[in-house]
Amino acid sequence: MTAEELEAKVKEGLEQMRPQLQADGGDLEYVGMRDGSVVQVKLTGACGGCPMATMTLKMGIERFLKDTIPEVTEVEQVF
Repeated sequence: MTAEELEAKVKEGLEQMRPQLQADGGDLEYVGMRDGSVVQVKLTGACGGCPMATMTLKMGIERFLKDTIPEVTEVEQVF
C-alpha cells in the first residue's frame, strides 16, 4: 500500500469516529503521519481538555484504526 493510500484509509477511518466524538461536544483533526505508521491527531472541543482524552485516544481511536488498518501502529495526540 502506498503512503497516499494509507493516508486515505486513515482519514476515512477517522471520519467514522468523528460522530461519536461530536455527540459529546468534541472532535478531532487529522494532523499527519509519522514514520509511515504513526497517526497524529489533534483532539478539539470538549475532547481537547477532557481528563478522559488519553483513554479515548488509545482505547477508542487507536484500537479502531489498528483493527481496521494493520499498517497503523500507534495514534498520538499533538497539541
